Amino acid sequence: MGKFFTLWGFLLFFAIPAFSQEQIGISGMVEWDKMEIQATVSLNLASAGLSLPAGRTQGEALINSEYIRLIRPSILNLQMDSSSVIGDHLERGEGTLMEVEHLALQARSVPPALSTDLRSLSASYFLDLTGVAAAHIHHERPIEILRTLSPVPAPVYTGIIIIAYENLPVHGTRNSALPRPCLFPKIWDTDMNLIFERNMLNPRAGAMVRYFPQQSIFATGPSGLSPEIAAIVGNRPLRIHAYGIFGISPTDPIINRDDALLIISSEENRSLLREGKVAIILDNSVLREAIVPGY
Repeated sequence: MGKFFTLWGFLLFFAIPAFSQEQIGISGMVEWDKMEIQATVSLNLASAGLSLPAGRTQGEALINSEYIRLIRPSILNLQMDSSSVIGDHLERGEGTLMEVEHLALQARSVPPALSTDLRSLSASYFLDLTGVAAAHIHHERPIEILRTLSPVPAPVYTGIIIIAYENLPVHGTRNSALPRPCLFPKIWDTDMNLIFERNMLNPRAGAMVRYFPQQSIFATGPSGLSPEIAAIVGNRPLRIHAYGIFGISPTDPIINRDDALLIISSEENRSLLREGKVAIILDNSVLREAIVPGY
């Protein structure tokens, strides 16, 4: 659906005092490998007509009051799934701006600090994307994961790793692309059977998948896994190379049918999907992206 810049959004975000755009701004990154938005809101004290020491309290109050307005575009433009961002869901009446603002208020914050030259005041915010995803899961019980009438012998794994850090063919096109992260990726097999989607997740499990860089599966130690990825998939995960990618935004990995059968042939392995014990390995270049500037 593209970025969330409709006429309605334009009017909403730009209907603010012009001086705010010059005095205060936001910078930071969406860090998918940490499932976090890291944002810094900075205020130019001189441009705001504030002087120290008395102006510090006013500056902190201004930063706190402007934070939600500034972070809102970054939340609205988060890739929800292969065809939409969060803002698209609002346009369809599937959420409200009040809910987005409530999510913004869940961020962990670091108190404002002065720059070394005493010209600006900045505060940092850390918004957990797992919480953002949880707010968009509305089912109470997960639906059944696809089974097979002809199960194959399969070991019991502790998790699933899908390796997708290279350019992959985009299903239905002649193009290839680097797979990209989103909150709710689907997993397909090469027969285009749907193996995993949002409604199959235990709503208490947290994130549907977690994203990691290539080096996380080439660590030292017997398992070859970094501590961070081992915490998600354990020490005996099923390692799968993605066969292709699917979606308007290339977020949905396609795995070989034989690998899919190893997952769906036993209840223990199906439960790995249900409990979110899935890691997708992506190229470093797509794991972090600059946040959308506040308007």
